[in-house]
This record gives sequence, structure tokens and C-alpha cells, in this order.
Amino acid sequence: MSDESVVLINLLKVEPGKQDALVALLKQNIDSVVRTLHGWRKTQLIAATDGAGVVIYSEWESPAAVEAMRNDPRMKACFPKIAELASLDSVMGSTVAREAR
Repeated sequence: MSDESVVLINLLKVEPGKQDALVALLKQNIDSVVRTLHGWRKTQLIAATDGAGVVIYSEWESPAAVEAMRNDPRMKACFPKIAELASLDSVMGSTVAREAR
């Protein structure tokens, strides 16, 4: 990875009973849009065991790639659908330490 690579963490607080619908929407968007975007490396979805949230962990080539993703018309079309199900908070940063067993 280059020194400029970034990690994007999105924390979605989901409405009660809507976590499965949110996960399905996110999976569909990752498969049809995110995978096609320049600079995308990988995405993982983590569903809270209590059904109250979903974490999206994504790795991107650069901050510019994240900005391009956010401005892609296909992504902008998905954001209102996500907002119907959950609130969103984002953190973008770089890995400063890795721990392994």
C-alpha cells in the first residue's frame, strides 16, 4: 500500500428491525457500484449482534479515491435509501499500527 492509502469507517445506527434490510442494501451497492470504483481495495460489513448497527470498513487507495466515491452519482443515489434505514457517522484515517496474533 502507498503511504497515502486510507481506511474509511462508517458507523450506521439502524432503526429497530431494519438491520437485515440495511445489510442487503449495502451488499447490493458494494457489488454493483463500489467494486467498480477506482481506488477501492476492499470492504467488510460488520453487523452488530444486537441488531442496532452496522460498521462498514473500507480500504481505499487515497483520500481522493474516497472523495470520488462520495461524489459518484450512483453512490449519491444510494445515500437517501441508507438514510431511510439508519443514521451515519464516518471516520477517515490511515493505519498507524497493526497488531497480529
